[in-house]
Amino acid sequence: MKFVSYNIQYGIGQDGRFDPDRIAASLSGADVIALQEVTRGFSRNGHADLVAVFSAAFPDYSCAFGPGCDVLVDHQMVDGRRIERRFQFGNMVLSRFPIRATRNLLLPRMRTYDRLNLQRSALEAVIEVPGEGQGEALRVYSVHLDHISPDERIAQIAFLKERAFRYLEEGGALTGINEFDLPDPPLPADFVIMGDFNMEPESAEYLTMAGRKDAYYGRVARTGFAIDAEARIGRPADGYSWISEDGARRMHLDYCFLSGGLAPRLKAARVDLSALGSDHFPVWIELA
Repeated sequence: MKFVSYNIQYGIGQDGRFDPDRIAASLSGADVIALQEVTRGFSRNGHADLVAVFSAAFPDYSCAFGPGCDVLVDHQMVDGRRIERRFQFGNMVLSRFPIRATRNLLLPRMRTYDRLNLQRSALEAVIEVPGEGQGEALRVYSVHLDHISPDERIAQIAFLKERAFRYLEEGGALTGINEFDLPDPPLPADFVIMGDFNMEPESAEYLTMAGRKDAYYGRVARTGFAIDAEARIGRPADGYSWISEDGARRMHLDYCFLSGGLAPRLKAARVDLSALGSDHFPVWIELA
């Protein structure tokens, strides 16, 4: 299975051009896609409905969208009916396989007074994937953390890890569903957490997510911490996943993290630096 995470910056590329088609083309071949900075009603891209755009680009995929922000832009009366235009900003998951259940997790945040601070979120999707016999399932999270405060990112990671590692105990999106005459969705232990974490490797936030290195053993897969897929494969020392508008700064901000149970299945991890559809680059992993 091939997974890819891409912060699409509202569909606007490094050249300032809004072109969701080239973004979709750069995601070709992925079985599961996690997108961040997916918008509806945003003036910078002509108020495009990017949820509809990418759903149409992958018509045979299941899709889910979770907005962190949802605010009124304007409204008008048309034929006696109130029509609203709303600004939504959030995350999306598209899957070649059925999405059995979703949750939109709103992450902790604190009000700011002089810098933009959006409500951040993580979209959780339980995906039914092919396997032997009755098949299996896993959880996929499309995540976007705060961009200005390490303290806020640490709090958001702590919240996200609690949901990820206590998933079986909490029961996911819904339990006792038989009262609605529906079959119980699966409760998979394993997960893939993908997205724009706005943190650099070995930062305080990163250590909260992945744990500290031992001087001799390095990082050992263990419960309570997630595994950085690219680091496990071998991330280049000069690797990056984001580039500033003027090209002067390059940082590694985007990751695919795995639960320990998936670590033996990791086959490949890379950043696609040829993609030009955003200021970020797609991060790919492949699992057996």
